[in-house]
Amino acid sequence: MSNKALLILVVVMIAAAGYLLVKSDAEVSLAGETHGAEAAHMEEAKAHKDAAKEAPKAPEAAPAKK
Repeated sequence: MSNKALLILVVVMIAAAGYLLVKSDAEVSLAGETHGAEAAHMEEAKAHKDAAKEAPKAPEAAPAKK
């Protein structure tokens, strides 16, 4: 392949990746890796923790018979 063909291929691939990112409705952040409360997985962990609080408790086990 010539250099011109490779350049065209790279430009097309970058354009396709950008188009898919824009149309995917995902939260795309170019700020880099996030830590702490602003991280997306922290929201999921909070929702899971709240759901665990609302879950019904298991019934108590009957005492063992001797």
